Formats: sequence, structure tokens, C-alpha cells
Amino acid sequence: MEYKKFDYDQLKAICNILGDTNEGLTGSEIKEALSQLNIVYIPEGNNKASYLFHSLKWRQELDLNGSGTIKFIEKCMTPIRYIGNHSLHNSRLEKLNIALSLLGLKLEENGKIQYIEKAESLKEAMDKANRLKRKLEERNVHIDVLKFCRAELVNDNYFHAVFEATKSVADKIRDKTGLTKDGAELVSLAFGSESPLLKINNLSSETEKSEQRGFANLLRGLFGTFRNVPAHAPKIKWAIEEEDALDLLSLVSYIHRKLDATMSFMKE
Repeated sequence: MEYKKFDYDQLKAICNILGDTNEGLTGSEIKEALSQLNIVYIPEGNNKASYLFHSLKWRQELDLNGSGTIKFIEKCMTPIRYIGNHSLHNSRLEKLNIALSLLGLKLEENGKIQYIEKAESLKEAMDKANRLKRKLEERNVHIDVLKFCRAELVNDNYFHAVFEATKSVADKIRDKTGLTKDGAELVSLAFGSESPLLKINNLSSETEKSEQRGFANLLRGLFGTFRNVPAHAPKIKWAIEEEDALDLLSLVSYIHRKLDATMSFMKE
């Protein structure tokens, strides 16, 4: 995507994240990515972040726009680079998106940058995330839900917080079963048949079997309503306000607790 020139403070903030001593890119990773994008490596300053800043600044002065910086971020944050190191990807993603949200940008989990509604201040983005997290903590929601109360997610009208939380349900089912499917097909394979891979009870009575079927239908409804629709609909057509987000994330919390409890009933 083409983007206007970053001002120097904005560019420094991005470079400080990507060149951080503890969680940033290594010097060789920075050099390799710059080379692949035809950006001259300029070792000016006294650390990686400074070298990166001067290199990206040179590119945008040449292009008269910030497209080189956008391409660099996307190259360094492409998901395939983080196989086996998901926590590092999440940490960089969160920090970058707090900075990018102030510019009206968002780095998606697929490694691509998109336009979003601009946050007017860092405090606005952080306050919104903290408020949602506090209210969910008051409801004693599952810990796997709280991690989606991040500034870059809830700043976007709570849309992506709910979207990502519903994806976590499918991830947990796959982790427990070894299945690779998604959505309704995943639910049917995990919870269907007379001897399902996952059971929420002993299935020793018609009542318990009915509960199992009902839970499977709840999961299908979750994916069909709160995951598939947002995945294909523009945000403006699927707005989620704070109270809706609280209720939906509480539902996801309930489902996570039920999934956790299936462990003792798993098929050998």
C-alpha cells in the first residue's frame, strides 16, 4: 500500500520497536530485509534502531512517501517468519499496532497493514483496552479471553477483539484434538458421532447426549455469527459496541471453560 511520508518522530517510534535490544530484529535480519527491498543500509548512530531509522528515512526521502517503511514492516512481520515463536510475533504486533493506531493504520495478523479509524492519542487507545479488560475481570472471564483486550484491537470499535477471541475457540479445539479443520466442520468432527473426540459429559443418558449436541450447536452458532460474518463483512456493517463486546466475550469465556473441562473425557 502507498502511504504518505512518516514524520521523524513516527518513524523513530517504529524503528525503536523493530530495533529493540530485547525483542527487536537482529542486525543481520535488518540488513537482509533492507537488501531485499532495495533500501540502502545506513549504519549511522550507535544502535540497530538508529541504523534502521536512517535507512528507512533515506528510502522515504527518495520515494517522497512512506511506502518503503510499510513494506519493511510487512516483510518483517509476515507470519511464516514466526513459526515456533508465536509469543514474539504477538509482542511485536501489539507494540507496533499501538504506534500505528495513532497514524490510522493497523498491522493485521496476516502481516498486511490496513487503514483504520485513527486514534487521537495513545491514552485513548490504552484507556479503551484497560476499561474493557477491567469490566471482563469483574465478570471473572477466562484468562484466554483477557489477552484479546489489547489497545490495537479494541480501538477498532471492539470489532477485532471479538473476532480474534472467537478464533481462539477453534484454536483450542484443534489443540485438543489434533484436527486441522475449521468452523462447523471442525465442530462436527470433534463433538459429533457416538464416540466424539471431545465430550462435555459422560454421554451416559439421553439428557447428557442432548447437552453435548446443544453445546456443538452453540459452537456452530458462534463461528457462523461472530466469526464468519466479520471475516467477510466491512466493519461499518458489523459494528460492535462495548456492551455487546462484553456479552460476546463472556460467551467465549464460558465456552473456553467448557472446553477446558473436556480434557478428562478425551478419546485415548
